Amino acid sequence: MKPMTRTLSTWMALMVGMVVAQSSLARDLPDFTELVEEAAPGVVNISTTRVTEGYSTPFGNFGGQEIPDIFRHFFGDRFPVPPGGGGGGHTEERQSLGSGFVIDADGYIMTNAHVVEGADEIMVRLNDRRDLKAELVGADEKTDVAVLKVDASDLPTLSLGDSDDLKVGEWVAAIGSPFGFDHSVTAGIISAINRTLPRDAYVPFIQTDVAINPGNSGGPLFNLDGEVIGINSQIFTRSGGFMGLSFAIPINVAMDIADQLRSEGHVTRGWLGVMIQPVSKDLAESFGMERPEGALIADVDPDGPAARDGLEAGDIVLEVDGEAVERSSSLPRLIGRVAPDSEVELSVLRGGDRQTLTVTVGDWPEALAGGSGESSSSASPARLGIAVQALTQAELGKYGIDAGVRVSDVDPRGVAAASGIRPGDIIVSVDQTPVESGRQLSQLVRELPADRAVPVRLYRDGRSLFVALRLADD
Repeated sequence: MKPMTRTLSTWMALMVGMVVAQSSLARDLPDFTELVEEAAPGVVNISTTRVTEGYSTPFGNFGGQEIPDIFRHFFGDRFPVPPGGGGGGHTEERQSLGSGFVIDADGYIMTNAHVVEGADEIMVRLNDRRDLKAELVGADEKTDVAVLKVDASDLPTLSLGDSDDLKVGEWVAAIGSPFGFDHSVTAGIISAINRTLPRDAYVPFIQTDVAINPGNSGGPLFNLDGEVIGINSQIFTRSGGFMGLSFAIPINVAMDIADQLRSEGHVTRGWLGVMIQPVSKDLAESFGMERPEGALIADVDPDGPAARDGLEAGDIVLEVDGEAVERSSSLPRLIGRVAPDSEVELSVLRGGDRQTLTVTVGDWPEALAGGSGESSSSASPARLGIAVQALTQAELGKYGIDAGVRVSDVDPRGVAAASGIRPGDIIVSVDQTPVESGRQLSQLVRELPADRAVPVRLYRDGRSLFVALRLADD
């Protein structure tokens, strides 16, 4: 009996210890009640209406969409469709929901640009249940920031924090209207900072595990001091709902955009006029770098600021005004925040040597989103595994390049194919030496060292890019 008594006593002690530890842990968790009480009045719900032209049929309104095949199967060409396939007579209203927050007591509200995109009417519901019609002051698609104005005064505003001081692991909370449920509160931690997402080169996103769902877009992200440190903007999802990957626009970035929209009605951002690509491990080796870093200049706009001030294709930008360019995605952001007509110092790697160039940044152009004679064929060495064709002067002029040969065939088992070279590519340079002809390419390939990557510049589908070519031993 005594051993059993000791065992029970030990278990009881362990259970009491666990309860005490859990109670202590619960006391250490953040309490968001005070934050929510103070911040909630400054958070708003946003609804938009978009009017689209459509038409009606005896079987209902399809809003200008294609008639379902099931009806065409039974009615064929006798199906009653207006001339021209639709449009005319009927309008359809589509509503979307989002969130926002007050940044100025005189009625200025911040939200996401995608929340109000294409809206014919914007309504803002305040915390006190007032519904006010809003005017769009301005929106910037590249950063997904928009500013609205409602006819009101003495609105409750939110305190703004400093998103440059954020640390991974700190607690954050969001208030918004997921699926239309006003002033829902969720919390979590910052999972990462300075995230770059596809097609969003100008925003160093804050990644969190805060539950964000449709309707949260445009709402504020708070730190534990109740300060707004971001705008909830995007989620990564395969189901359409929250999966633990949420992304917010840093408030410092958003306020810079908002200030420009309020004062100028539009946003200006720096522009170099270059096409860039990441520096892979093989490309880094081919350029003589110890590790992959920087942004590789694949092409230069001949009329842009970079070309004017000496930046060349093949340069690798390592720093902008002393700030390291760790990844190629960092360069657009660093240049974009520079005021047009301002000078920046670029530290670049060219031909294995590091040098500094001073470039006067231009203004992002509004337009950007984004023959005679026979061609002779020449087979390049077997160790490369391609066949090429010479280009005429007219073709060179058409593509805007000074030299190059077109790849007419690629051995799928060769080293060129392994490096990513495809039929139709134009080889502009090999190891930063311009390729004038197939014969010269053959000579260059024969002189290349074996088992060492070299950079090859290509022209493909209207753009330039580099690949790393690694030749095997013969």
